[in-house]
Amino acid sequence: MMAEKDTTIMHLENQPGPGISTEDAEFLSNFSDEARKKVLRKVDLRLVPMLVLLYLVAYIDKTNIGNAKIEGLLSSLHMDGIQYNIALSIFFIPYVLAEVPSNIILNRLKRPSRYLGFLILCWGVVMLCTGFVQNFAGLVVIRVLLGLFEAGFLPGAVLVISKWYLPNETQTRIAILYTSAASGGAFSGLLAFAIAKMNGVAGYEGWRWIFIIEGIATCIIAAACYMLLLDSPSLSAAWLTPDEIRFLEVRQMANNNHGSHGGSLDKSIILSVICDWKMYLLILINWSNAVPNYALKFSMPAIIKSMGYKAASAQLLTIPPYMVGAFSAYGFSVFADRSSWRMPFILAPQLSLIVAFSILFSKAADIKNNIAVCYFGVCLACFGMYPILPGVNAWNVGNIPNPQKRAVAIGYLICFGNAGGIIGSYIYQSREAPRYPTGYGTSLAFAASGIVACLTLEFCLWRANKTKERMSASEVEERYTEDQLREMEEKSPLFKYTL
Repeated sequence: MMAEKDTTIMHLENQPGPGISTEDAEFLSNFSDEARKKVLRKVDLRLVPMLVLLYLVAYIDKTNIGNAKIEGLLSSLHMDGIQYNIALSIFFIPYVLAEVPSNIILNRLKRPSRYLGFLILCWGVVMLCTGFVQNFAGLVVIRVLLGLFEAGFLPGAVLVISKWYLPNETQTRIAILYTSAASGGAFSGLLAFAIAKMNGVAGYEGWRWIFIIEGIATCIIAAACYMLLLDSPSLSAAWLTPDEIRFLEVRQMANNNHGSHGGSLDKSIILSVICDWKMYLLILINWSNAVPNYALKFSMPAIIKSMGYKAASAQLLTIPPYMVGAFSAYGFSVFADRSSWRMPFILAPQLSLIVAFSILFSKAADIKNNIAVCYFGVCLACFGMYPILPGVNAWNVGNIPNPQKRAVAIGYLICFGNAGGIIGSYIYQSREAPRYPTGYGTSLAFAASGIVACLTLEFCLWRANKTKERMSASEVEERYTEDQLREMEEKSPLFKYTL
């Protein structure tokens, strides 16, 4: 974990602005580097592993339908390829619609552990029921319920992280959380390979056992979330000292010194997020990950199977690409947090996607004679996809000082990002195998548009910062009161956007 006290944190602690008292500012400035590292290490060891485990479960439960497909799901339920695409995409409708409301609810609760634990229990029961569906209609209902209950987890997890860490500490933690998605993809294939061996046990096919076993495991982990997930520093006196609690709370207040601290959420905050032009560039950047990622993870076992491997081997060969994605997400995020610069560590992965999907688009038509290069393309795609989501979310969190608006913006960005999953559900069509021109071509297009959006956002934020620098501190003090500056939030001339 990153433990250095960088210049951003030093500025917050030594010049905290109007958000905290002089006494609190002095407390922050006197809080030693060693003590800071110690308290962050304590939070890391208790919060991050639990979130990683929960996201691992969420990812497996969301994507195991791809593993079940090559174990006989379609033939058993008398489904065709289009019905499978519908079953994939229907998940994202409630998933997208419920994310912002869920984050608004979570932001008002003192104990996120109970709310998230309830959601996980609900989708665990739904996952268990998936193993007993008998037809396409039943699968559609299951996927709708699964999308509804899973919707609140990822934006909720990012919101919880933003309440414990400062903006230039968030990307590494979000990346560790997100690497569990990459690891989940690898583990999902291995787990499906093992569970499918139960084919015929109690009269159920192997694909049904995948959902039954994983559903039971999810319900057990929901109980662990309820008991073990951290809520807030003020409710952590059992393992934090009073000074450590005060440090964690006051530095968040210092970080939010350009934002209004009102506790209520009104329509103006929601409207300000909807009308924020930066959100839509971030959404386009997010889609450069979401569309290719959702599409590939639902189809990777089938793509590898088209190379000539049997279903069991195809499950196992999904592991290396996901592991590459896990290492990539963490590595890029460490450097992004240390430099407090987001754009380069999003742009480089996007360029990797361009190369990866160019390879697959040109070589997959004859995939059996290009196994090595196509498998490399799949691995490179995972290398490029997984660092983007942590970078985009950290960029978003770092540029919204108002905690209430931040909660809505996190949900809004993830909500529209996940809407890319609806597109991704349709672009790999069984009738186009193994070439998949629609899948690889669409992924290539979204990666290219994401690059344009990333560079545009960087330029606009850089220009905005340059404009703010034209006004001196004395001019700002003469023109605005402290209350006015706080109400202006990120538009304040004293607030500098994270690039």
